[in-house]
Amino acid sequence: MNKIKKVLLDKPFIVIGGTLVIGLLLGWLIFGGSSGTSNNNVSEPSAEEHVHKEGTVWTCSMHPQIREDGPGNCPICGMELIPLATEEEDDEISDEAVVLSASAMKIAEVETSIVIKDIPTKNVILPGMVKADERKIHVLTAHFSGRIEKLFVNYTGQKVHKGQVLATIFSPELVTTQKELFEAIKYKDSNPQFHEAARNKLKLWLFTDEQIDGIEQSGEVQFYFKILSPGSGTVTKRNIAQGDHVMEGMSMFQIIDLTHVWVEFDAYESDIPWVKQGSKAEIKIKSIPGRVFKSRVTFIDPVLNVKTRTTTVRTELSNKSGILRPGMFAQGSIKSGLSNKKEAILVPKSAVLWTGKKAVVYVKEDHGKSFVFHYRKITLGEDTGPYYVVAEGLSEGEEIVTNGAFKIDAAAQLQGKPSMMNPGGGKVSTGHNHGGGKMSDEEMENMDEKSTAKVKVPAKTPMDFKMQLGELVDKYLLLKNAFVKSDEQEVEAAAKKTLEALGKVDMTLLKGDSHVQWMKLQKPIEDNLKGIIQMKGIEMKRSHFGIVSDKLSKAIDLFGVHSNETSTLYIEFCPMAFNNKGASWISEIKEIKNPYFGEAMLTCGEVTKVIK
Repeated sequence: MNKIKKVLLDKPFIVIGGTLVIGLLLGWLIFGGSSGTSNNNVSEPSAEEHVHKEGTVWTCSMHPQIREDGPGNCPICGMELIPLATEEEDDEISDEAVVLSASAMKIAEVETSIVIKDIPTKNVILPGMVKADERKIHVLTAHFSGRIEKLFVNYTGQKVHKGQVLATIFSPELVTTQKELFEAIKYKDSNPQFHEAARNKLKLWLFTDEQIDGIEQSGEVQFYFKILSPGSGTVTKRNIAQGDHVMEGMSMFQIIDLTHVWVEFDAYESDIPWVKQGSKAEIKIKSIPGRVFKSRVTFIDPVLNVKTRTTTVRTELSNKSGILRPGMFAQGSIKSGLSNKKEAILVPKSAVLWTGKKAVVYVKEDHGKSFVFHYRKITLGEDTGPYYVVAEGLSEGEEIVTNGAFKIDAAAQLQGKPSMMNPGGGKVSTGHNHGGGKMSDEEMENMDEKSTAKVKVPAKTPMDFKMQLGELVDKYLLLKNAFVKSDEQEVEAAAKKTLEALGKVDMTLLKGDSHVQWMKLQKPIEDNLKGIIQMKGIEMKRSHFGIVSDKLSKAIDLFGVHSNETSTLYIEFCPMAFNNKGASWISEIKEIKNPYFGEAMLTCGEVTKVIK
């Protein structure tokens, strides 16, 4: 049997396992088989009896990564290999194009759409909170020292109206000032400035003209003075009690008019281009289900919060009924277009194959009874929700694949043509590596991190392996807790223990696809644990921790885990980690303690999965 070539899988984020099988089957349907009709009186020759052109590649229908130079059996499952025929040559079709027949298009469920040019709009969903209108907050401070003789507002939450008496105060300073006023009245005609100065002194203490006139008319010194409410609203703070002594400048009451409130939202950096002042907003309040409040954006904070990477977007609502209370959670829906663009090329998200570094679409060209698809790199612009804005690479009117692009890409890879998994084209080295030796660094770096989701592993993973994986998770939890504390020394020590536990996981306990999938996960876990140990700076270490968490979570999903330390694990997610790209981690407790921000944003995140 010929030597099996190694598998070269592509960058993260492309689902390979299942799509390769489909790609191969498409290739077999399209390019394989005989074009002539069979004779019922003549027996069909076996695969070994066929005469094939020199250079024919033989593969397995269940394991398309297997490539052999001649017939035989699959080294993985033992099935008979089949020839992978090449397409008929056509001088008008590029050697780099993928060709499908009409029947193959139907089987593969390939759908296409025309590239359009339109005004990009997006429905931006923002989290927010009801807040008091800062313009309607009244803080009543003591403008002179004295003693609170009577208090008429006994609790916070009490509603008051403008001019209402809140308390009475005795102040020796006021007694002295009144005597000065009575003295000045004597010289009102001969020295009016002196009289006006005495009145102004009381005005500086927020006495009204009516109060001062009342003092003058009485002709007697008043020992107790009323403290009046500066506005109507709700008393939200009461800092004094009857009998208290107050000093000048002391805050006594806070009164807020809640008949008009603000609703403030946090807009992430990626949302900012879509939100404009004046944009219409629909607001839902969590505690008032079934009701939608309508408003407009009245303010966008020009400064970005460097910790949360968000900016404040404000709307305003009338609240005469008092149904809205500061602190209520809200959700805003703002539909708006880009401020710097009119029409732009838009493509559905399903059309784009995206690795995080490059984006690819397949452009369709009709060619007789066949359909030709060309690999095309594009540059993406803004995300509109269901569509991407395309900055470069496509023109209006071109036809692109919107469903089935993965299948076409897998077929292109199998045929050695440019694809997402092999941008340069050329024959792809494939094969299977069983337990004995390590795969090359290049192969491991190009493995598809999401291919694990499509690979079926044995229903029962050996208990020994689950226990070893559990010991690895136990050490990982120490590492996670060290990141929560943001203790760099403790992080490095925990990473070393986790790396040691990883080295004790015996991959030979797994067979077949299970073995391959663990190898895909083990190498990046190892590399990034070393990165945590070697890199300087807690933020650099956290970037490596994110990859360790992701790969270890996938391992738990695939193989299960048996931990001696905890019976329940939680997969938790923070959408604001790594510049709002989001990152998850594994925790032994349900309470959110964020390892990516530590004390800065300790409770940012949510539980996305529970593993028992």
